[in-house]
Amino acid sequence: MSIERARAHLKKHGLQNRIKEFNVSSATVALAAEALHCEPARIAKTLSFEKGESAILILAAGDARIDNAKFKHTFGMKARMLSAERVEPLIGHGVGGVCPFGVNPGIPVYMDESLRRFDVVYPAAGTSASAVDLTLEELERASESVGWVDVTK
Repeated sequence: MSIERARAHLKKHGLQNRIKEFNVSSATVALAAEALHCEPARIAKTLSFEKGESAILILAAGDARIDNAKFKHTFGMKARMLSAERVEPLIGHGVGGVCPFGVNPGIPVYMDESLRRFDVVYPAAGTSASAVDLTLEELERASESVGWVDVTK
């Protein structure tokens, strides 16, 4: 199960006990915010983009939208999200549960500036009915982010 991959990864950082599992779906920003009783912007959505035959992940605030010009300037390519069929094989988590924890080797994770306005955010934890509450510092460490980018509006 994908949540077990996320849990094992978070355990390496001492954060496995912070996972919340729900009896309702948290597959979208709106559903996750409802399940967590928080504002949608605090959901740290994990966006997956094509990069050649591989992918990159970008963590962004729930209310942020990709700015195509900024994305192209930063990564030197057009922003193309992975198709639903390619997400799980490339990333290691399925649509609705994509998170930066326990992803397949070689997938870089970036954190978008849109997250900086929050002290605590809630990324998914590998399934469409889970999340984990983390400070930005914890998220940066646990996601093993390669750095911060500014690619949203």
